[in-house]
Amino acid sequence: MDVDIRKKLGRKIREARSKRGISQEELSFRANLHRTYISDIERGIRNVSIINIKKIAVALETKISELTRDL
Repeated sequence: MDVDIRKKLGRKIREARSKRGISQEELSFRANLHRTYISDIERGIRNVSIINIKKIAVALETKISELTRDL
């Protein structure tokens, strides 16, 4: 179950990033997180803290609720 949530969140982040036409590297720069950390999140292998979800949401110019809806 937890793995499914991580994978779903990773997909949502990847989709939001792709929709905005930015790379993982650009997202990591905007969110002040390491690029490999972003990659791990998108692949669903990281358990992301709410603080980092907020950083990613701000970097993607979206709301946390948009990234976590239907998880």
